[in-house]
Amino acid sequence: MVTLEEALNKVMAEVWYTAPERVPLTEAPGRVLAEDIFCDIDMPPFDKAAVDGYACRREDLDKPLTIVETISAGMLPVHKIQEETCSRIMTGAMIPEGCNAVIPVEDSRLDESGKVLYTGKGKPVNIARKGEDIKKGEKVLEAGTVLRSQHIAVLATAGVFTPAVYRRPVCGILATGDELVEPWNIPGPAQIRNSNAWQTIAQVKDAGADFIYTGIAPDAPAALKEKIDYLLSQSDVLLMSGGVSMGEYDYVPQVLKELGLEVIFKNIAIQPGRPTLFGKLGRKMVFGLPGNPVSGFIQFELLVKPFLKAMVGLSHQPIISNLSMGETYQRKKAQRRSLIPVVIREGKVYMLNYNGSAHINAYTQASGFIEMKEGVVELKEGEWVHVRQI
Repeated sequence: MVTLEEALNKVMAEVWYTAPERVPLTEAPGRVLAEDIFCDIDMPPFDKAAVDGYACRREDLDKPLTIVETISAGMLPVHKIQEETCSRIMTGAMIPEGCNAVIPVEDSRLDESGKVLYTGKGKPVNIARKGEDIKKGEKVLEAGTVLRSQHIAVLATAGVFTPAVYRRPVCGILATGDELVEPWNIPGPAQIRNSNAWQTIAQVKDAGADFIYTGIAPDAPAALKEKIDYLLSQSDVLLMSGGVSMGEYDYVPQVLKELGLEVIFKNIAIQPGRPTLFGKLGRKMVFGLPGNPVSGFIQFELLVKPFLKAMVGLSHQPIISNLSMGETYQRKKAQRRSLIPVVIREGKVYMLNYNGSAHINAYTQASGFIEMKEGVVELKEGEWVHVRQI
């Protein structure tokens, strides 16, 4: 049996990185950039008007100006700005030769002859200069960036329409147990609905990975081996729910041993989640998560999520708050280190009605969980605790 810290260290020591792949911009949001991005042009690519108005010479601001043309965005100017002339210009349009100022349209009026008069104060410029935002060849995004909407705009600006991103890890998901039926079925006598696989699928997607799910495996070694063998062939990480304890029908360890699994650990000194298995078959990583849904949920958050994120070069930084207990809490058994769901209200920590590791509904109300070390039977009101938020 290993401690939680030892388990996490052993898991993270086995991290390997997925290979880069190129994806279209429509599929890039949420992916992790696998290359530095350099812009192939200046931005702006030319001097351009920052406002709608009139392109002119600053030295002529106190004179009536004759309009020689109208320049819209995307149009090449025809006329050079000379003494006492101007061009009507739109925001984003190219500045004509000879122009060193743009009069905002709201700071101008036309006289009786149709000439432009400047009615504002000072000497405006209102010109966005070529390359003032980005210089050609400048690095605009670094490898390891999680791509968001604003990054997609930068990629498009830099002419990158198929960025290299790390391939999402693929998780094979397997639920085991003769007592399980899928959510769309009415459970028979002694049956329960399969919540674990669907919970794990949601957690996998939240961690930025893909999944393969082939349904429930019965508690029969041959069928179990067939499913596990297939999922291993199609995935990077195998996530199994249930069947890793010491019961007479817990065949998962036996099947994995037959397949050649190198077991790194199979029990953690923590409650809930003691029967958690971790091993490898070459580069294929295997997590055997406990069958009780709270145990599986927590061990995924503690061990699997940081592993999946690290596979694409990300570090997992959970939010941990240091808050005081809003009430006193006592427990009867203190032989093991425990993780207990709590709720945060008005900056203080309160306990939830929690019946144990099968009580997944408690976690729909939870802000996170706190830790009670072995031997500790009481947390007093006002005592400070660390809340790991979920």
